[in-house]
Order: sequence, then structure tokens, then C-alpha cells
Amino acid sequence: MEGEDTEHGDGIDESDDSTSAGTTESSRANSGSGRENSEHDEDLATQMSLGSTDGSTDGVAGPGADVTAGHPEEASDDPRSAAGRRPGDASTVDLDSVVLDDEEGSHGLFDDLLSGEPIFENKEVLRPSYTPHELPHRNDQINQMATILVSALRGETPSNILIYGKTGTGKTASAKFVSQELESTSQKYDVPCEVEYINCEVTDTQYRVLAQLANKFIEKNEAVIDERLDRLRRLLDDVEGMSGPSALADTEFGSAADVEEEIASLEADREEMEAVPMTGWPTDRVYSTFFDAVDYHERVVVIMLDEIDKLVEKSGDDTLYNLSRMNSELDNSRISIMGISNDLKFTDFLDPRVKSSLGEEEIVFPPYDANQLRDILQHRADVAFKGHALTEDVIPLCAAFAAQEHGDARRALDLLRTAGELAERGQADTVEESHVRQAQDKIELDRVVEVVRTLPTQSKIVLFAIILLEKNGVRNINTGEVFNIYKRLCEEIEADVLTQRRVTDLISELDMLGIVNAVVVSKGRYGRTKEISLSVPIEETEAVLLSDSRLGDIENAQPFVQARFDN
Repeated sequence: MEGEDTEHGDGIDESDDSTSAGTTESSRANSGSGRENSEHDEDLATQMSLGSTDGSTDGVAGPGADVTAGHPEEASDDPRSAAGRRPGDASTVDLDSVVLDDEEGSHGLFDDLLSGEPIFENKEVLRPSYTPHELPHRNDQINQMATILVSALRGETPSNILIYGKTGTGKTASAKFVSQELESTSQKYDVPCEVEYINCEVTDTQYRVLAQLANKFIEKNEAVIDERLDRLRRLLDDVEGMSGPSALADTEFGSAADVEEEIASLEADREEMEAVPMTGWPTDRVYSTFFDAVDYHERVVVIMLDEIDKLVEKSGDDTLYNLSRMNSELDNSRISIMGISNDLKFTDFLDPRVKSSLGEEEIVFPPYDANQLRDILQHRADVAFKGHALTEDVIPLCAAFAAQEHGDARRALDLLRTAGELAERGQADTVEESHVRQAQDKIELDRVVEVVRTLPTQSKIVLFAIILLEKNGVRNINTGEVFNIYKRLCEEIEADVLTQRRVTDLISELDMLGIVNAVVVSKGRYGRTKEISLSVPIEETEAVLLSDSRLGDIENAQPFVQARFDN
């Protein structure tokens, strides 16, 4: 050991004299700044410790250790060598060799997904909520609506309109398009005309409809008052300033006191306006607040009630009766109702007085055919996708699929959008026919999942019994077999057991929904029976059923399925 130490010491002594001289000069130069050097050395030692990755102790020198032992050439070549260092300093690790993490080269979760070229230019164009600037194949219906509503621009009360048509036939889009045109034209000619849209599938009670309308008009009234107050205050400043009374020359005011009185009146009106809470008020108070709000100043109001049949189904026709009779009581405003419905027969349940006043004008939207759907999709695709993102067969295939389902344009747009999303997720350059077929399967599965999820509990138990029979290899299932398994399942979750006749009715309802296929077949002298089979994927449907908290325990309770041989 002593020999090794002597050899190491000789290594330092035999180095260039300039190194020793440098050591002496460095010591003198740093004698007055020992604290700074110490802090610097501590930081350097920390960096070198972090830079050591092999687990060795080369990065740190112990007290009194010879940091250049065995490396005399590094002592003379590296300015950060033993020269200028005191015992206890960090070892001489070349900082240039320390490799930090390359943050720029690291890949996050979304980097690979963003690496491909996007297919969409504006995906929102394919959403049902988007109102296009042009609606192909709906010019007749749009012109009919415009002919009825143009009287609003003359300050007259338009006739009430009822719009009928199946889902996806362009009813709401056309009505919104006409409404936007009506409001923009009213601003152009400075005519007070407003359109208020309410979705009755969400706002489905009389209280909510009246409260929402009241709050919208209160908000607009407050904006009108604030704007008028600003003008009057500026006018009052002019009267009290250099302009004097001459500032009132072209106004309806005779003096500054008249202006102040009008300001006080407006401020009092502003103070009295109180927003309607979503619950808690008597309905007659909500109606009174809405009445006062809409009649605050002169205007023609078109109230658009989308899914109006849902409002009638949930809360009767009281709302429609009150709205349709308001014009006889209003002093300043006029109200027109535009109802939109998928149900052609919903007026059969209305009071005859409401029916006569509400259905003054009726407009029917027929389903689209395949060629019309193709035009609609092409019109939207030109805006929604980047150039050459679709192969030639994509739009015709989407149109054909949607035309098979009653000409639903919403369905066609969903199909095209989903196909584009699937292509984008697969980092494909173009949307192809295979993506459309994948989208068709995905949308169909999503629809099945939603239908099964919202079934009543008893229907879910019946469906689960059918699934268990199919999973155990039973084919051509009959109603008796379903009922036997159904009873076992009800006992398992302590649910009420319905009669076999009622279970048969539930099977028929599942058949109408397209979840099962139930066919009545003749067994000759053994009579007639229903043969039942599933029309939906077993695994996905079973997963949806087991997600129900009440049916979740069935997973580990597989009832006995009696083996059966088919002749």
C-alpha cells in the first residue's frame, strides 16, 4: 500500500512545474474568496454525483483523498484537475461527458397520435347541432316558413306553425336557418323581432318553459335598459356642460329634469326585474313574470318549441294553451309559436281549442332518398374534410346505409363523421369503404347498448334468461324455457315474478326493439309456439345487463339450463 501511495505521489511531483506554480498562484488568488469557492465546489460536486450512473464512488472524493491518483496526465491537461483544489473538493469528472435527459426527444402519450396528418378540416360541420348556410332539398319547406313569418317584419303577428317529420329530415335545421334569416333581416330594417328556441326534450314542464323564457327576456330587457341609460346619461352631461339646453333640441325631452326623471324610471325598472329560479315559485307567478318581461317593449316574438310532443306528453297542453292565448292580453308585443314534432298524431291528444289555434299552418318534411342524402353529405364533406380525404365510394355508401333507415340525414352524418374518426385513429391518409362499414357496426352497437341500458328491470331479467340459454347451447328457444330461467333469476335477486303471459308480452316488446327475434311456428298437433333467438352481440349485451346494480350479482349465479335435444 505504501508503495502505491509513493507512486501516486511521484505522479504529482513529476508533473510540469507550471502546474505547481499554478497551484500556488491559485491558492493566493482564492484566499480572499474561500466561501464562494466552497459553494461553487459543493454545487459542482452535486452535479457530478447526479451524473454518476454506474454506482461507483468515482464521482465523490473522500476527505484527504488524492483525486488524481493513477491519472497524472489528467492533472496536467484538465484545468479542473488537482491544481487549485483543496483536500475535500469534488473529484475531477469531465462535465462535458455528463448526458442529461433529452426532453425534446421524449414522446408523450399523444405525440404519436398527433404525428399523422389530420383528415378533418372542420368536424363540427358534421354535428347535428350545426346549422348550415344552405340546406339542399328543403327549399320548398323553407320558403313556406318564410312566407308565413314575413309578417313579423311588418310588425304583425305571424300564424302559428306546426312542423312534422321523422327524425333526421331537416326540421330543426330548416327552422333554425329561417330563424337566423328572420333575426338578421329584422336588424337590417331595424324591426324588433326575436326568436327563442327551447328543446322540450330537456325543458319538459310548464314551469321550466316559462322560467327559461322569462329569464331570456329579462336578460334582453336589462341590456336594452342599460343601453338607454348610457345614452341618457351622456345627454344629461351635454345639457349640463357646454352644449346647454340646445342638446335637447332633437329629443323628446323639454328639460334636464325630464331626462333625470326618465333615468330614475329606467333604474327603477332595472331594479324590479328579478330572474326566475328553476324551482320554488308558484306557476302563476312565473307566468306573470314572463308576461311582464315579454311585454316590456314593442316586439314580435317567435317561440320555437322543438320536440313539442315531449312537452305535451310530460305536462299536458296547459303551456300551449297559455302561450296561444297571450296575444289577446299583451299590449306591446306579439307572440307566435313554431312547434316541431316527430309524432304526426300528437295533436290528437290536445284540447280542441289549443289544436285549432296552434295548428294554423302545418308543414310536413318527407324523408330523404339516397340521392338527396348523397347531395347533403357531399355539401357537408366539402367543408368538413381536407381535400381528397374521401375515396369515391364513401359518400354513396353512407347515403345508402342511411336511406335504408327511413332517410335519416342525421344518421348519415353520424356515419360519415364516425368513419372519419376511425380512419384518423388508424392514422390512415384517406377514409375508405372499410371505415364506413366499421362505423356502421360501431353505431349499431352503440345504439343496442343504449337501448339495453334503458330497459326496465323485468325486461332485463327476461333478456338475461335468453342470453343464458344461448350461451349454454340451446337453440330455437321457446317461451316456457325462458320463463323457467326467468323465475330462477328473479329468486336470485329477490325480484317479483311475473306471470308467463306477461313474460311473453315482454319478449314481444324486445322483438319490436330488435333485440331478439321471436317467430311463431307451428308444432302440428302440439300447437303453436314462439321460437326466440338473440339479434344482438351476446358478450356486449351481457356486459350492459351486468352493469345494472340490481343484476350485478347474477354473474356468479348461473342457473341450471336443462339440456334439450332438437328433433
